[in-house]
Amino acid sequence: MQRIRLRYTKRGRLRFTSHRDFQRAFERALRRAEVPMAYSAGFTPHPKVSYANAAPTGTGSEAEYLEIALTAARDPEKLRILLDESLPAGLDVVDAVEARTSGLADRLTASVWELRLAGVDPADADRAVDAFNEADTVEVQRMTKNGVRTFDARAAVVQLETHSEPADRPTDQPCAILRLVVRHVTPAVRPDDVLSGLRAVADLAPPVPAAVTRLAQGLFDEETGTVTDPLAPDREAAQAPTTAVPAAAAKAPA
Repeated sequence: MQRIRLRYTKRGRLRFTSHRDFQRAFERALRRAEVPMAYSAGFTPHPKVSYANAAPTGTGSEAEYLEIALTAARDPEKLRILLDESLPAGLDVVDAVEARTSGLADRLTASVWELRLAGVDPADADRAVDAFNEADTVEVQRMTKNGVRTFDARAAVVQLETHSEPADRPTDQPCAILRLVVRHVTPAVRPDDVLSGLRAVADLAPPVPAAVTRLAQGLFDEETGTVTDPLAPDREAAQAPTTAVPAAAAKAPA
């Protein structure tokens, strides 16, 4: 009867929640909130939930997306509040719209990431970023279930630049902040692959693991170089005026 699309976050310690753990927590939240879920057919019915491009375990995110199918219509904002209250703090449902267009997953073509490199001097990060951006290819290796795979981490990167620490947050320890925009390609290029690339081209090796957060994901706009909100088409479709078609006037018999 109705499909609802949700944006949720993984914050703080909950960034270490695996996708499977989140699935279990979300299904419990659906039951607590008494959401009228549609279920799959078969011997072991499951609630119809579609997850799109989940962030890797250990990374934070402000922009995770999923879609649920309901058997009865619900107000998206009221449903968002109920689900948010039923999830632990850190797994926060921050946006909800009724699905009025198709292809949510097709609109997730790029991500914006923030990488905080504690212990790295910003000047060293600047030099490494320049070397990465100037390279035509940056080959990195990743262990997969089929063994070690070598691939180019440079081609998928649309933008990589350094950002300054906010002036109102002084720290005694140096910290470089990188902003990364990467296309969703196959094989997927993840933030840790870009860090491997920085190590390869400039020997940049943070002394502690980087704190990685996805800030946004959506359709990459070639003209503006930005990643757009994937739920915007649904909001626009909901606000579009409907044109009433007047009924044809019946002709009186002569």
